[in-house]
Amino acid sequence: MRPDTPAENVDHTAEAARLERTAGLYPEDAEALLLRAAAHLELSGDRPAATALYDRLLSADDGLENPALVRALKASNLWEYGHEAEARAIIEGLRTTAPRDPAPWLIIAESLESHDELETAEKTFTEGASLLLPEGDDTEPAPATHPLLYGRHRVRRMLGQPHDTWDTLADTLHTSPVSLDELHDPKRVWSLGSENPTELQAEITRLQAELGAYREALSRPFPVAVLHWPAPELSELLSAYPTLSSEYPSHDTHLATIESSLRELSSSGTPNLGIVTGTVPSYEAFAASEGSSPADAALLPQYATTLAARGRAVAWPPQRGAGCWCGTGRVYGDCHGTTA
Repeated sequence: MRPDTPAENVDHTAEAARLERTAGLYPEDAEALLLRAAAHLELSGDRPAATALYDRLLSADDGLENPALVRALKASNLWEYGHEAEARAIIEGLRTTAPRDPAPWLIIAESLESHDELETAEKTFTEGASLLLPEGDDTEPAPATHPLLYGRHRVRRMLGQPHDTWDTLADTLHTSPVSLDELHDPKRVWSLGSENPTELQAEITRLQAELGAYREALSRPFPVAVLHWPAPELSELLSAYPTLSSEYPSHDTHLATIESSLRELSSSGTPNLGIVTGTVPSYEAFAASEGSSPADAALLPQYATTLAARGRAVAWPPQRGAGCWCGTGRVYGDCHGTTA
């Protein structure tokens, strides 16, 4: 999640520095932490420093989990402080490489849109949708692709283009009480200059609904995460700290307990559940940072919470047709997702 808090409420420079220090302590999470740091630098107005962080990530010896996302963010940032030619070159390169992740497509398309390149933005949104949402696929699109469809709908509305199949799908997925057609009506910009209080209030209400939907897409609530140990890690953990065997009688029991715990939480109405996967070296480092022993079972839920806070949680339950969270390679519905 990228921060969107106004600078007057947060010291973005200090927060960026804190995140850089944290990235040094947790190298395995450096990519996510440094991207957040760069976002804070952008919000502080120090766009050259943000670019330096993006370059630092792109030049790292270790491979990035999502290099296309980093390049897209760099391009958007560069364009905002006068490096249009370099930004355009990066954007064209991304369109050519066609990443299989919706986030880079969304970022570069919105960057084009914000600089009044509406036709190119519409083409970019469409390219991303064509790649990630093949025609004829009747399954509901993944939530990460929804903003791509909404952005495409918005730009096409501004260009005066008629609805097509994907615009209709965007309307179907949109849950705000204010319809997409109303939110994306080009005439809305004229109402902001109206002297009629009723029209202005109506426009403020629409804008608030749009902002709320956008923030909801960017920032889900903090997940309630359950700790999962793969079989080799659990074996190593119990070999090093035998007292934890009371927590984990066997690996099969451990997996069954995870599923039953999550189902119980879900049935009680707890939202946004997730699973974090532990490793023994990471757990030992966490215990050392807490000044405690890894043999202390009370550390286990704290460790899970820390992993979730660092963005390591995977949503539960998996989407229909997705692999099971336990790592067997079987479909969730045929593995731990089976019902009694």
